[in-house]
Amino acid sequence: MPEFDVSVLSSGQHRELLIPLIEWFELKVDADLSVMTQNQSLSELTARLMVGFEQQFKASRPDLVIAQGDTTTVLCAAMSCFYLNIPFGHVEAGLRTFDVHNPFPEEFNRVAVGRIAQLHFCPTARSRENVLAEHIDAATAHLTGNTVVDALQFTAEKLKSRSQSAKVYDHDILLTAHRRENFGEPLVEIYNAVLDLCREFPKLKILYPVHPNPNVRGVAERLLGGHPQIELSQPLDYPDLVAAMQQSKLILTDSGGIQEEAPALGKPVLVLRAATERPEAVEMGVAKIVGPVRDAIVAETRKLLVDEEHYMRMSRGGSPYGDGHAAEKIRDIVSQYLQ
Repeated sequence: MPEFDVSVLSSGQHRELLIPLIEWFELKVDADLSVMTQNQSLSELTARLMVGFEQQFKASRPDLVIAQGDTTTVLCAAMSCFYLNIPFGHVEAGLRTFDVHNPFPEEFNRVAVGRIAQLHFCPTARSRENVLAEHIDAATAHLTGNTVVDALQFTAEKLKSRSQSAKVYDHDILLTAHRRENFGEPLVEIYNAVLDLCREFPKLKILYPVHPNPNVRGVAERLLGGHPQIELSQPLDYPDLVAAMQQSKLILTDSGGIQEEAPALGKPVLVLRAATERPEAVEMGVAKIVGPVRDAIVAETRKLLVDEEHYMRMSRGGSPYGDGHAAEKIRDIVSQYLQ
């Protein structure tokens, strides 16, 4: 197998969250676009990313650019490659809700990337079918599983072998809520549901690592701050997040990745979004969509807390998103492609 000369390019967003991740996975960032400015709009972010990527790609002329996910960074990397006629590989290809506004702007991002990528690394058979339904050449759409599961297994093993690295938390429910489409009234609904649960279950303890975005942090501190049953923490480093998931009874989240990680850890997950691009976990019965809807969140959480049989069905574990070897499969496909 030929050697790869790999360069890691960072957009520089949320550096305080990124640096511990880079260290944990023993990576090295070769270039940083430093695109973050205070309260910038999506248009401003997109413009800064496009200019930064163009400068980097023109200077280095890579044989292939690979990016993972559905962020604006991924879309801009793919578009820059398209403009410069550089092949692009998309990890986590084919996820769809078929509602361009939900999640926003991620659904548009991944659909657009799917039109211009040369290699599509699909987590599940369904995600590959979604790509093929958009008239993508079947030879370019590969079923690999998702690198999210690779990262989870790597981290769980590392925590096991270095137990002093795993923080111990005192909570029953892990809450993560930060998505753009939940800003405003939906977040208020979510937080009010959490308060309802605390009133109904006086011994319940909730851990909420709060995203630094002021649209999230300000509301969280106003509505939940100081509550004796709710711990508002800083965002957790990835190994600490995995430890917190392992130590949870159940998880409430609007995150995409946690919808894959929680089932793999045998933790029931209630999805705080109107739709999900990861329907496989819902169909398996290990995840359920409740939306940012106060009554639904309370009802489904209550059911998991009081109905042991229901809890056991949702906590049986298993992930449809890969076997932990996605990165190896992607490496082999890239090797063949570049040859």
